[in-house]
Amino acid sequence: MAAPSAKGLFRATGKVSSDTTAREEHDFYPTPSEVTRAFLSAEGARLKELGRVWEPACGDGAMSKELTGFGLECVCTDLIDRGCPDTEIGSFYDYSEALAPAIVTNPPYCEINARDGKGRWLQHSLGLGVEYAAFFLNADWPYAAGLSGLLSRHPISRIYGCRWKVDFTGKGAPPQRNAWFVWDRTWGSKDTAFRLLDRTDVRQSAWGF
Repeated sequence: MAAPSAKGLFRATGKVSSDTTAREEHDFYPTPSEVTRAFLSAEGARLKELGRVWEPACGDGAMSKELTGFGLECVCTDLIDRGCPDTEIGSFYDYSEALAPAIVTNPPYCEINARDGKGRWLQHSLGLGVEYAAFFLNADWPYAAGLSGLLSRHPISRIYGCRWKVDFTGKGAPPQRNAWFVWDRTWGSKDTAFRLLDRTDVRQSAWGF
């Protein structure tokens, strides 16, 4: 099992800490609720077809709370216990079988970027045989040359760019843009679709959000 580190706790911010021991406590960024709600306004119907979702970097449960509130069964795991109820603690890479047909998460950026992770979070996810995977990442993520081979073998089905800059810390929105990246086996050989998400969507009111 991989040892916990501050770098491993980074999510969609895409930042890298030069002092992994001093900053570990502060390098965790829960996903703001509007990020998941906007995503569900676009992909909720597809997820309900799948029924059961795995959140393998659940943290404090910020994303899983929204998924279950939408009516999905959500299995929660993480490397570190950060208070999410009913979380199974363990390394994502220790799982040899998927716990659900769909994975939806804001993964540790250093485990999926080209420089540090070589895209291994994506490779492991798809290697588990899931029908569907959705990751919330820095919008620039797929442009890295080091990911070209991996993304050629596993083309992205759909990309949802956020029209707003996500504030992960409550201290103001960061300069980078973020997006959801979706791999869906039912998409087949169709070209990658690109769409934009608004912070709020009229459909969210129907779910009580």
